[in-house]
Amino acid sequence: MSGTHVYAYVFWCAAFLMLYIYAGYPLWIYFRSRLHPRPQRQGSLLPTVSIIVAVHNGAAMLRQKVAHLLSLDYPQDRMEIEIVSDGSTDGTEDILKEFRDPRVKCFRCSEHCGKAEALNIGMQSATGEILLFLDIRPWIENNALQLLLSNFADPQVGCVAGELVLRDDGHDAGAKAVGGLYWRYEQWIRNCEAKVDSPLGVYGGFYAIRRKLASALPAGAILDDMLQPLSVIRQGYRSVLDLRARVYDTWPKSLRGEFHRKVRTLAGNFQLLQLAPWLLSRQNRLRFELISHKLMRLLVPVLLVMLLINSALLANHSLFYAGALAAQIVFYVLAALGSVRGIPVVRRIAAPASAFCMLNAAVVVGFYKFLFTRGPLWKIWSSGEPAAFAADGNQGTDWNSTMVSLRLQDQLRDQRMTR
Repeated sequence: MSGTHVYAYVFWCAAFLMLYIYAGYPLWIYFRSRLHPRPQRQGSLLPTVSIIVAVHNGAAMLRQKVAHLLSLDYPQDRMEIEIVSDGSTDGTEDILKEFRDPRVKCFRCSEHCGKAEALNIGMQSATGEILLFLDIRPWIENNALQLLLSNFADPQVGCVAGELVLRDDGHDAGAKAVGGLYWRYEQWIRNCEAKVDSPLGVYGGFYAIRRKLASALPAGAILDDMLQPLSVIRQGYRSVLDLRARVYDTWPKSLRGEFHRKVRTLAGNFQLLQLAPWLLSRQNRLRFELISHKLMRLLVPVLLVMLLINSALLANHSLFYAGALAAQIVFYVLAALGSVRGIPVVRRIAAPASAFCMLNAAVVVGFYKFLFTRGPLWKIWSSGEPAAFAADGNQGTDWNSTMVSLRLQDQLRDQRMTR
């Protein structure tokens, strides 16, 4: 086989793999969801629930968060709230001492040990039939908890997540592309997976599992929102989504902040295989979906380099490869234009290309961090909230305005229902 044929072979292998990753698998899971859907059963169910909130340096949000949870439309005698302070140093623990409501239980870690360890402390002391894992940022609609837990009327359901609504007020074009177009694409795939069997992961800021199925999280684990649901699935149960149970959160406002968040998450993907090698065995009935949806995405940076190099080597031999090379160069120039300050119209047009390149650059950096980070991996850009938010600043203010806005939405909806 000549060198030209080898280059062409490598080019087309990379191209077909890219096509499968971004179109082939999504279309396959979509048609399966249409042909063989498995809707979960929902019913009037009011189980006891333990709400576990792990927080590090959350003093700016904590009082309002607890008041918000105590105001939810759910029987108060069937709910307990467990706040675990993960080595906070900003006055969080002083605020914990203020809570006198017997439904609120407070725990303190003497050192900052990571979210996984904090959640383990909460799980050990929980008494509810259902464990609800909740981050400090998200705002829950008033009836979302009751809707979410109604899915446990189906005995095959072991994990339930709600519908995450992202706010993008004041976000730049690149961050909106990730939190908008890309997020909707990912949610579409996840919803299709849930209709067939179970999604591979859930939004970690608002999901529930049966307490009897809960597994202690490995120390230092980053992706509890993948590991815990997949552990439930391993025990023969389903993980499902309920789009009626809406929760609101905000993503980083800048592409830089989103890059930091994605690096941490993607490093967690590599860590996941290290902590749970059974995910690639027959014990995981979603092994094919995991490889197709998550793991093959980690190969995309290599495939992009293969496409660029081999199209360059073949450009003198065919107009097609010359055109492919030119298209890639234009795409990367567009991505560069979208990542720098400049004309707003240009940035909006270039935002999808910038977001795509940022996501794949985050894969490379995440892999590097996984290999060479000294100490716990969860400390990558870690702070009271993810460093992506700290880098953007003013997140506490945004959260407060979000709460006011959504409280008004709840009130307006309740008024319409009573008319």
